[in-house]
Amino acid sequence: MYLGGLCFITDRKTSQLSFEDMVLRVLKSGVRWVQYRDKEGSRRDIFKEASGLRRIAQDFNALLIINDHPDIALAVNADGAHLGQDDLPMKEARKIMGKDKLVGISTHNFDQAIAAERNGADYIGFGPMFRTMTKKDAGTPKGIRMLQKIRSQVHIPIVAIGGITIENVRSVFEAGADAVAVASAILNGDIEENIKRFLEIIGSYDTGYRMQDSR
Repeated sequence: MYLGGLCFITDRKTSQLSFEDMVLRVLKSGVRWVQYRDKEGSRRDIFKEASGLRRIAQDFNALLIINDHPDIALAVNADGAHLGQDDLPMKEARKIMGKDKLVGISTHNFDQAIAAERNGADYIGFGPMFRTMTKKDAGTPKGIRMLQKIRSQVHIPIVAIGGITIENVRSVFEAGADAVAVASAILNGDIEENIKRFLEIIGSYDTGYRMQDSR
């Protein structure tokens, strides 16, 4: 299973588009990895929306990761689930998802990143790298030096998140990130043009992992 260098995270607050329209436009523009995040919907609504997004993702041969809910991810046959530090523990999520699905987890410091790999995560999200307004409770920016430190000790893919823009994305890859997760920097303004610029920059780096090779 392949992880590309650009992950799009759905964001209700940044755009008036429905999640389905949002994801369709992003996939048509060349992104092949979507993380469905909805902090406001009921679990029933999240299930219904995830089902629709799964069909769209399949049409584009794209990865769909469900945020926070491994059981919903499994129910809609998504490619994986993404956990927060306060969600179900990694080992329990793996029992639900099985060995053939992706399970990633957000990390915010060195110890969490090391623990994530030790506990069987397929990849980690790390951040916020920079100041971000997309997620109000994201915390203090972690910066390039901490990413470099984690890269020196962690062998699974690292997805940098938080305040990633066209202007700073190069510094993140140069510090060792394998991918970036982006919401507002794609949704604000011209979606297609923003993605084109991101992909042009990311394409100059050797990014992406085949999961069976990185485990």
